[in-house]
Amino acid sequence: MMKNSTHKTKRPGRLLIILTTALFLGMTVSVKAQEPPPRPVIITANPSQPLAFGAFSPGISGGTITITPSGTRSSSGSVVLLSLGYTYAPAMFYVRANPGTVLSLLATPPVTLSGSGGGTITLQISGSQPVSPFVTTLPWPQQTTLLVGGILTVGNIGSNPPGTYTGSFTITLVRE
Repeated sequence: MMKNSTHKTKRPGRLLIILTTALFLGMTVSVKAQEPPPRPVIITANPSQPLAFGAFSPGISGGTITITPSGTRSSSGSVVLLSLGYTYAPAMFYVRANPGTVLSLLATPPVTLSGSGGGTITLQISGSQPVSPFVTTLPWPQQTTLLVGGILTVGNIGSNPPGTYTGSFTITLVRE
């Protein structure tokens, strides 16, 4: 007697399609078509934190007072730093730019500040935090805080009498 048996075999094509689909689904990658359009860099001053050097006495020969971007104060020459309750701080600015924008702080020439009791002193902008050049990382419209220090050059007590010295300076950022 003879037996007829039939064997059913699975098609290898269907298994291959299932495995290939599973492989592609497991390897998905996020893709972006293009970056956001360029926006102009916007810089605004924080009016509550201008560059301030605090109270000091120029002494017999004068010298310099330095405010670093991190907010420390030092002097050279015969300048004596006084603690009379006057604040000292770096200037604070807010910068808005697309993430990944490379910016450099352009060095400006020294500016002259005029005293309320006569006399003039010279201000040179010096250093920034973050250090120039820097890359903005925050998404638009969030803003990066930029702190800027300076060096004040003063003469002797005769040429720089006590009083308030005021003036203005310009901050220029260059997009690289």
